[in-house]
Amino acid sequence: MVCVVLIIRTYALYNCSKRLLMWIIIIVLALAGGVSAGTFGYYSSNTNVLPGVGCYETYTTETAARFGLAWLAIFVFELLIFVLTVYRIYKIRGLLRLSLVTGRNILDIIFRDGAMYFGAMTLSNIPNILTYYCESDITRGSMATFTSCISVTLISRLMLNLHESVDAGIFSTPARDEDHGLAVFTTRVSVQSAISSHHW
Repeated sequence: MVCVVLIIRTYALYNCSKRLLMWIIIIVLALAGGVSAGTFGYYSSNTNVLPGVGCYETYTTETAARFGLAWLAIFVFELLIFVLTVYRIYKIRGLLRLSLVTGRNILDIIFRDGAMYFGAMTLSNIPNILTYYCESDITRGSMATFTSCISVTLISRLMLNLHESVDAGIFSTPARDEDHGLAVFTTRVSVQSAISSHHW
């Protein structure tokens, strides 16, 4: 689900470019196909998952390498989305106007939140990947749950930040400037629709 949200954000940032969406989907399918072949391929019948301690499973070196491949594919996908986001905002705003500290408009918020998401996920994903390849049998994959929880939490925060910056509420309707026919950045709340939708 996190990947779907990242794809939708990038698709919107590129003005709903169908060509970009097609390429992202092709890359996602290629990554998923490679991971599936590596994880469930020819040698998967030889997979040994040893009983672990508590909720954790213990993986052999070969099995851990296959599961590590899946986390590596997720990291590559997040890197792709981050590069696409930085490139698009660079093309729109220029290099000198990229800022992580201001939240003046939606582009600043998308860039700031995207950079923070990628940074935090890199800091949790790389150690997670390394546990599959470098650690002992007991600690292999021990950070997977933490990394998944961080990913979901950060993407939720990312979407809430975006929603907070551009929307006055769920029951608001955009106001229009009748003189010029241009949309303005204020909203009027339709109280009647809010009341009727809560009435049984």
